[in-house]
Amino acid sequence: MYRLLTAVPARAATRGDWARDCGRRRAHQSAGQSPLGQGWVGGLGLGLGLALGVKLAVGLRGAAPAPPPAAPDSEASPQAEPSPEQSLTLWSPQTTAQLPSKRFARAIESSRDLLHRIKDEVGAPGIVVGVSVDGKEVWSEGLGYADVENRVPCKPETVMRIASISKSLTMVALAKLWEAGKLDLDIPVQHYVPEFPEKEYEGEKVSVTTRLLISHLSGIRHYEKDMKKVKEEKAYKALKMMKGTMESDQEKELKEKGSKSNEKNDFAKTKTEQDNEARGRNSKPGKKKNDFEQGELYLKEKFENSIESLRLFKNDPLFFKPGSQFLYSTFGYTLLAAIVERASGYKYVDYMQKIFHDLDMLTTVQEENEPVIYNRARFYVYNKKRRLVNTPYVDNSYKWAGGGFLSTVGDLLKFGNAMLYSYQVGLFKNSNENLLPGYLKPETMVMIWTPVPNTEMSWDKEGKYAMAWGVVEKKQTYGSCRKQRHYASHTGGAVGASSVLLILPEELDEDATNSKVPPRGIIVSIICNMQSVGLNSTALKIALEFDRDKSN
Repeated sequence: MYRLLTAVPARAATRGDWARDCGRRRAHQSAGQSPLGQGWVGGLGLGLGLALGVKLAVGLRGAAPAPPPAAPDSEASPQAEPSPEQSLTLWSPQTTAQLPSKRFARAIESSRDLLHRIKDEVGAPGIVVGVSVDGKEVWSEGLGYADVENRVPCKPETVMRIASISKSLTMVALAKLWEAGKLDLDIPVQHYVPEFPEKEYEGEKVSVTTRLLISHLSGIRHYEKDMKKVKEEKAYKALKMMKGTMESDQEKELKEKGSKSNEKNDFAKTKTEQDNEARGRNSKPGKKKNDFEQGELYLKEKFENSIESLRLFKNDPLFFKPGSQFLYSTFGYTLLAAIVERASGYKYVDYMQKIFHDLDMLTTVQEENEPVIYNRARFYVYNKKRRLVNTPYVDNSYKWAGGGFLSTVGDLLKFGNAMLYSYQVGLFKNSNENLLPGYLKPETMVMIWTPVPNTEMSWDKEGKYAMAWGVVEKKQTYGSCRKQRHYASHTGGAVGASSVLLILPEELDEDATNSKVPPRGIIVSIICNMQSVGLNSTALKIALEFDRDKSN
């Protein structure tokens, strides 16, 4: 290019060219034209422009580059030149977003590797993760494909089904109504929804309340309609748990007594008797369908409101006496949606959209087929031949409250931070006057995150179900041994989707409450466009990795 620029003025300066140009000027003058025609003006302009360009280029090439801004570190040398990586960072439009990640580079690398392993293990097309530390999003990334057919990669803005995390969102609506005095959690649901018939259990009249519905203690069925199978499975699990407890206690007694011969025989004899008793009761249940084999999970019917969708289950008998046993039920949250409608005076989805607006969750919506939703992923499953296929079309309007919302990891992080802030703001007493109130009152969040007796947390056996959240409490049995951290989470499983939102609060001391502001802790959200992917343990590992970097 440089040779071309210097050759043009050289040719123009030759004597023959100069003579020809003079001849052309005389010809133009004799014809009555302007001495400098359009071609001459254009050629002269081009020549001058090119010459000036060459001179400017030569000057710039010989000039020294401007020094970078001085580093804020007073010990840094002012003459030190930035490395190529630093130079690229200075010009990056995402510099401010990337700065926090440097502190957590080790945690990000470790967590990314873990997610790749999980993705490869289950064969998931795509997975998206987001992590927030002390209220600030420090990492979000998509792996794999949101749309395999069109090769659309996952990214932080990818929208997926969040499944049962929707229950935690519905809980916020119930809590706001309760705080406003518009909802009583402990009166029969017929007070708000008379369309739901009064219930009996084994001939006895019983009451179903909002509080029992929230914690899955109402006795209302889930997708499995066969009461006998459900009861057999519950009995088998209870017996298995009791048997394990008895064996543990007997082993402990044997160790304490120190006798090895006779007592070992006694233990073996007792164990055999228990096995025979279990077989005699025929307590092992028959093969029970999992949720993804249930027909109601694949409903295609559009329901106009929550009251209309009650007809799917409102006339079915209760499987257990309310309050006696835990039975996870998405249909229970369909009834809760109807309660929200009657207590608020709004349609359920309209009331939820108001909450999403308050929480700045602008990409969270109820799942509908007709609207154009930007960045919506496709959802996948493996068929019997282990080939990846699209999931069948489903309409989730009957269970928006319990599993029907779409969202992004970013919105879920915002939601988690709002809950953590509300939970912790009451602890920062000295700076309370300078802090805004939480979206929910601190005492409300304490109630929501308090484990409820007789409940189960299927995704972590160490915990219990609370109010639309699973909660694991802080625990350490032995010194210098395993320490169980306090955290709250909810997982989700839908047709072609899996999800988790996990909140790991910081263990606050008096100094922290005096010098820091909420929210304090790690929040992890993961969404995936493949069903039956357990993500809670992965989210907990990621949270602990970031907590480690934060502590260091």
